[in-house]
Amino acid sequence: GSMGLASSIGLGVALCKPDKNVIIIDGDGNVLMAMGTLAMIAAEAPRNLIHVVIDNEVYESTGSQRSLSSKVQLEEVARSTGYKNVLRVEKKEEIKSAFLKLKDSEGPNFLLIKVEPGFDPATGRVTHTPEEITDRFMQAIG
Repeated sequence: GSMGLASSIGLGVALCKPDKNVIIIDGDGNVLMAMGTLAMIAAEAPRNLIHVVIDNEVYESTGSQRSLSSKVQLEEVARSTGYKNVLRVEKKEEIKSAFLKLKDSEGPNFLLIKVEPGFDPATGRVTHTPEEITDRFMQAIG
């Protein structure tokens, strides 16, 4: 699977499509699994990249095991690697303004959104095969 690879894939897209805005939506568990990618993103410095991390302090998709993000300040890791703009929000009402601020700023940008853990069964799980996901992704990026 691609768990932990969203930031690597997003970096590749941002570098190959510099005229497009690229938004990576990641989880805290994914970032913790691939922390070296934060340094790579900062080093490559794509101006068109916003990295959004939804931090619920658990690996929700595999059974809600605790992650280390309660002890590791991921926004500080992003800042120390060299992301240009880093914001952290803890209230739903703050998300839109923080995102718009980063959208108007030269990247790479990092937005950490703290949320409570919890799985809504109505949401369901991914039902597409890896091949279907690949095909949809490739069509979307052209």
